[in-house]
Amino acid sequence: MYKLYHFPYSQHGRRVVSLLEEAGIPYEIRSVAMMEGEHMSPEFLKINPNHQIPILEDGDFRLTESNAILRFICNEHNLTQWYPTDAKLRAKVDQWLDWNQTRLAPTVTDIVLNKVFFAPNGDQQAIERGEKNLPELLDILEGALSNSDYLVGNRPTIADLSVASNLFHLGFAEVKPTGKTEEWYRRIFDIQGFQKSLPPKM
Repeated sequence: MYKLYHFPYSQHGRRVVSLLEEAGIPYEIRSVAMMEGEHMSPEFLKINPNHQIPILEDGDFRLTESNAILRFICNEHNLTQWYPTDAKLRAKVDQWLDWNQTRLAPTVTDIVLNKVFFAPNGDQQAIERGEKNLPELLDILEGALSNSDYLVGNRPTIADLSVASNLFHLGFAEVKPTGKTEEWYRRIFDIQGFQKSLPPKM
């Protein structure tokens, strides 16, 4: 059985929980007390020197980076409905996974970490940078969803789970999707696995 190192207020961890739950794959959670700094402890750094979660363990196999974990689970369990085998469709899924990590995630972190979790001691410059960059990113997402129900193809993939985890996270800072993005987000929100991944209300 998989062991997942997780913190419920991590969007990165929640996207993995979403897939595991929706696919009905058994796993156990090892909770990491990030608010108490457990992720910076010497014991944790031996497990992941990047001091981040999630971490997936399967026996003596260990994997970090949430999107890599999503791909691994799909490949190991033949979840082609979530990670298509068609080369072009899979490339599009990978494109959105990379976009989410390199473009959307840093902006979400700038806003939510500093405005919500570090408040009132958050980095104001980071908040301003995030709020400046966010409209462009939301426009990109809106454009991609203007003629499609999902990011890739006619059904949800791990790209949708990954991006939607960041959209949910923005909600902590009272940022809500609009337009076609809101319609897409409601479809993803209705996925049972996604709902089961959600943290307690703050």
